[in-house]
Amino acid sequence: MSYSVGQVSQFAGVTVRTLHHYDEIGLLSPSGRSHAGHRRYDDADLDRLQQILFYRELGFALDEVAALLDDPEADPQEHLRRQHQLLTARIAELQKMAEAVEHAMEAKKMGINLTPEEKFEVFGDKDPDQYAQETEERWGTTEAYAESQRRAASYTKEDWLRMKQEQEDWGRRLSAVMDSGAPADGEAAMDLAEEARQQICRFYYECSHEFHTCLAEMYVADERFRQYYEEIKPGMAQYLHDAIFANGVRNV
Repeated sequence: MSYSVGQVSQFAGVTVRTLHHYDEIGLLSPSGRSHAGHRRYDDADLDRLQQILFYRELGFALDEVAALLDDPEADPQEHLRRQHQLLTARIAELQKMAEAVEHAMEAKKMGINLTPEEKFEVFGDKDPDQYAQETEERWGTTEAYAESQRRAASYTKEDWLRMKQEQEDWGRRLSAVMDSGAPADGEAAMDLAEEARQQICRFYYECSHEFHTCLAEMYVADERFRQYYEEIKPGMAQYLHDAIFANGVRNV
């Protein structure tokens, strides 16, 4: 699947001129060209554009964005330290973006394919390069997200199928626990909540019990993820939410 520069402009809410500029400076060069020589962008190009816009939204200059995205020896820990410092001061402003990152990670875990429009909806109608404003506050992507991206890029089709089968088996066992009438804060439910956390750690990124409870909130608050669990078994989203919280308390 490939997209024209006009389509990408609409998906991301940036101008065609901005996309042309990114191409000219080598920041985002489309992977293909049409027979007529027009730019064509694939999904990998959209993912890179998403990362560019995250950095631009956070005040990074274009040359800094290029250095961060193209540096094979970038230290994720340094990104994490910078993020922690700036999130303290800007948490309200960046909350929506942080939630979008969590959604992206969970969408990958659940096999939900985000549409091009959904990848960029977090930016609203803003084009970060429409105005040449640079800020002193700068931060990088989270280590968890970077690790998720690295692992996902290495997985084969067989890997994805294996993970899908493992998650489906987990869903059947959680359904059976619910059918048995066991409470969400019982040992069986908490054990399956812990297994779900460990799956995230094995497949995607290190997920602490604290962060797992943050994801649990999203399972009931966000319709996309609530529906994912409700399709396995009605009531599962809230049941899993409660089991994750109980498991978090158990592991304090």
